Amino acid sequence: MTDLQSVLDPYVLDATGTDIRGEAALLRERGPLVPVVLPGGIRAWAITTSELLKSLFADERVSKDSYRHWPAFLAGEVPLDWALITWVSVRNMFTAHGEDHTRLRKLVGPAFAARRVIALQPQIDRIVGDLLDELAEHPSGSVVDLREEFAAQVPLRVITELMGVPDRLQPRLRVCVGEIFSTLPQRDPALTLAEMLELLTTLVALRRAQPGDDMTSLLINHRDEGDRLSEEELVHTLLLVITAGFETTVNLLDQAICEVVTRPALGAKLRAGTVDWPRLVEETLRFAPPVANLPLRYAITDIDVDVAGQQIKAGDPIIAAIAAANRRRPGTDADEFDPSSPKTEHLSFGYGPHYCLGAGLARLEAAVALPALFARFPHLALATEPEALETLDSFISVGHQQLPVHLTRISTPVEAG
Repeated sequence: MTDLQSVLDPYVLDATGTDIRGEAALLRERGPLVPVVLPGGIRAWAITTSELLKSLFADERVSKDSYRHWPAFLAGEVPLDWALITWVSVRNMFTAHGEDHTRLRKLVGPAFAARRVIALQPQIDRIVGDLLDELAEHPSGSVVDLREEFAAQVPLRVITELMGVPDRLQPRLRVCVGEIFSTLPQRDPALTLAEMLELLTTLVALRRAQPGDDMTSLLINHRDEGDRLSEEELVHTLLLVITAGFETTVNLLDQAICEVVTRPALGAKLRAGTVDWPRLVEETLRFAPPVANLPLRYAITDIDVDVAGQQIKAGDPIIAAIAAANRRRPGTDADEFDPSSPKTEHLSFGYGPHYCLGAGLARLEAAVALPALFARFPHLALATEPEALETLDSFISVGHQQLPVHLTRISTPVEAG
């Protein structure tokens, strides 16, 4: 068995995120377990197949708690200005393990229960309708950045209403979320984290003074009633909810819109009903997952990975290479975007104990927003060449800097099916 320290040729992940799909293919070609280099020269293992990811996601010997199971972090070898510092230093259910994870997940889980999510549909319908009306105010043929004016606004308005975030806090929260997902940060990541925590502490103070029917007020009640939720866990849980609930759904909508506007035949099939919207959403999640590489997990003990002939040593960090693992569709070409395929499997929402609580909400937002957008504007056209679209500066977040489209032939509002 070889180990992380003995591998001489690790793959350096591209912090610019210029070619996520190409990089995923290269990682997959190297095998199911690939030594990689993260920003700052930190080495890790990348898991590139769905079978191995599922196995390790459900393995009790694999933790997400850096404070207990990442020796390099505990020894102070990970600097505070590291590009991924927020991902490993927060204390919430994303980074918790075992009983701590179960406890925190139980506190947040009810807000994302299926019945609660379904009950949000009228609210999402209203938000989407308002945004479409705002888009319709642009003259026909105008070039509009749909990432900013639609893909970002849907989840922003949904998650901030869900959390009770006042308008005045939203602009800086958005900036901080974008910086957290960037692997090529423009300012010290420690400053981003500090500002994010300050904004969320302000939110907690506001909701303590003026409680409402929102998630923040609900979590404050858990904290103030002594339900084993510390003040730090409260604020850090809000950080998780707003980052995961915003950025990932922005990317899902962005990528789905891009696939439709660059494939006229697909748009025709969607209008004719020969391809349905839920299948488009699932294929987008597989083909262009909102998160390409998810940091970090840690081996609690030595783990022999027989399929790779390698050993993950206790304390070694692990990154889930979701974009690589999603490159599998039995009997079909996984490199083709094909929403008509019945075989659309992916790990874009994770697997096992840490499966994304917000998966149902993200799917619902997409199920409402996408058909409504293309019903209102059936002839959207990309306003630049596809290859000219600039990607986000990240090997984590998969999306575009802008998504410029022509708003042509605006139709009369109709009921989206």
